[in-house]
Amino acid sequence: MLVLIAVAPGCGDPESQVTTAETEGLYLDIGGLKYQIQMSRYLNPNDTEDREYLIGAPESAKKPRADEILFGVWVRVQNTSDAARRAADTWEIRDTQDNIYRPIPIQTDINPFVYAPQTVPPNTVVPLAATAAGQGPTQGLLLIFRIKEDSLQNRPLELRFSTGANGQVGTYNLDV
Repeated sequence: MLVLIAVAPGCGDPESQVTTAETEGLYLDIGGLKYQIQMSRYLNPNDTEDREYLIGAPESAKKPRADEILFGVWVRVQNTSDAARRAADTWEIRDTQDNIYRPIPIQTDINPFVYAPQTVPPNTVVPLAATAAGQGPTQGLLLIFRIKEDSLQNRPLELRFSTGANGQVGTYNLDV
């Protein structure tokens, strides 16, 4: 008896997984999950909408220094497998001078828009459609960074993320 097995191109092939994107909006395959940057932009703590995104942040983070800006990145994570998978827990923005910025800590129990590392159930997208973040204009979960204004000249700014120190790394060039 002869058995033929057909494999779709790129299916399960680690070399076909996309881990770097030159722009936002493209899907990256990291740790068995699909990540997509929905949007990124400057945040203005004096703006009504942006002020709401900062609920649960330390007071010191809500008012950047004169040489800093607040920068938001909205991310969507999709698990297309039949097994639960852990989403990225390490995020940073790097400029071309190797300055590194990490998200400011925000209390996720009082801010429904903020990204928190979590286990994504099988065949699920986070944010869940029935949540404030899932119904919001970006349909993504928010990471907020405090960045030196000088770094905006050292582009491209790269958003790097992974699950744990030994996890696969995803990289986006941010639209700044």
